[in-house]
Amino acid sequence: MFSHILQLGENKVNHMRSQGNTTWNISRYQQKRKILNTFLQTFHRFGFFLFFTKTWTNTVLSVSVKKLATRQQLQLTPLLPPYLSSQCISKAGVTKLNTMSAYNPEEDVNLYTPPTTVRGITELNRDLFRKNVALPALKVKKDVVNKVTKSLKNSTLKRPGLKRVVEDSKDEMYRLILLDPCKISCMESFETSEKAVLKEYNVDLQIHMYHLEMTYEHFKPEEILKAVLPEGQDVTSGFSRVGHIVHMNLRDHQLPYKYLIGQVIMDKNPGVTSVVNKTNIIDNTYRNFQMEVLAGEDNMIAKVKENNITYEFDFSKVYWNPRLSTEHSRIVGLLNSGDLVYDVFAGVGPFAIPAAKKNCRVMANDLNPESYKWLVHNCKLNKVNNKLQSFNMDGRDFLLGPVKKDFIKQIEILSSKENKTSIHIIMNLPGLAIEFLDVFRQLFEKQNLVDALPTVHCYSFSKSNEPAKDIQRRAEDFLGTSLEGRCSIHLVRNVAPNKEMMCISFKVPAEVLCKNYLAERDNTEEPAPKRLRPDEVTASEGPQ
Repeated sequence: MFSHILQLGENKVNHMRSQGNTTWNISRYQQKRKILNTFLQTFHRFGFFLFFTKTWTNTVLSVSVKKLATRQQLQLTPLLPPYLSSQCISKAGVTKLNTMSAYNPEEDVNLYTPPTTVRGITELNRDLFRKNVALPALKVKKDVVNKVTKSLKNSTLKRPGLKRVVEDSKDEMYRLILLDPCKISCMESFETSEKAVLKEYNVDLQIHMYHLEMTYEHFKPEEILKAVLPEGQDVTSGFSRVGHIVHMNLRDHQLPYKYLIGQVIMDKNPGVTSVVNKTNIIDNTYRNFQMEVLAGEDNMIAKVKENNITYEFDFSKVYWNPRLSTEHSRIVGLLNSGDLVYDVFAGVGPFAIPAAKKNCRVMANDLNPESYKWLVHNCKLNKVNNKLQSFNMDGRDFLLGPVKKDFIKQIEILSSKENKTSIHIIMNLPGLAIEFLDVFRQLFEKQNLVDALPTVHCYSFSKSNEPAKDIQRRAEDFLGTSLEGRCSIHLVRNVAPNKEMMCISFKVPAEVLCKNYLAERDNTEEPAPKRLRPDEVTASEGPQ
């Protein structure tokens, strides 16, 4: 029966050729297109799926059709009907069919989508991601290939990990420039300027087919995860990187695929040797969280570099957020050499150590013993241990104890007219810091402290529709005074939908900081002039 079908297809071709007065009056290009489509449609009517071996390919295509398929003037245009994919042709047949395969730009949107067979897998098998694709290519002499490639930069293939220029296995004097299948489907797809360049370098506009095997290494992590996870579900591609560690926060529907996700993220990010997932929220005193290792080694000792400062710490036991790098830099940028800095919730030192590097005198504190340990370590690592004092105590006790004592000790220097030193108090504990502001109420007794009022930088979260007003109102409640016109508020980052991290900066008002400030101020003012009696008024006016 198969031989009968072959004969029928050949008869159709011969019949088309015999119609000289009708078919062959159209252009040679249209003749070839109609003949080949008719030939292929004959096979389709019998329900055969064309997956040829080399022998079958040579049997099916008669000598006349082979010649027709390989004529130089036949360009890469939509000759094949949509039911015949270029992948149905074996590599052995490519030499005969490489100028007649169709490209549909709309279908090529999925060119780099992994095979559908990977959908739903929970254990990574890299071999399942192999896929053969056919790309349009131009054949160019190797001595001009660089110039031509540069001129076709808008039309060439742009894909990380894939070469744009490959060798021509048939002719070592030529190279193949791979083209973007979403932009180039035929010779008419080139821009006028590109055609002029190709003509200048005598490049044949004939489009060739180049067969490429895509593997796991060629796909992007988001493409892999989108192909694996159930359709319509969110794909996790964002994460925080801390040294060699990637920290993820997976959602419930992603948990069945968590180990696969971890392996993919580790594979696709050079230098990453461990991927962890947060298993609870930050709700404890020390601001760290429990985590599960999804891929790689269970080594949580991280080494990071931020704003040219090196830090080391155990990521599983301390708080570190790489997204705060810009905020650390912003606050340090407000400091001048010689300034006095009190860091109440210092962590491992992202504010304190850069401040010390800037020749500020720093006192830094953290309640977490692990944070304190790594703070001391990082001071030595960055050689600022002689400019920074470290403390391991509650933030309120730190303000009422070491900070108050040091402030009083420095008061004579700070109150002098020649003094240009500024005092900064950094309170980066967004969940609670604003509640510590009541410490400043009547912290000192001496009024002369008003000449050296400290500037507070206090952080807080807000879920309000007006976060700036919300944080100002709450700060005013704990201070017991208005900050209207006396503060600035900065949006640090969006933490979650409807949740912002804010920073409010202000000089602590003197009436808040000093006891009996208003009474003492009233006593130092000149008394109001004595009211004169009527007779004294007359006397003072003199004779009339």
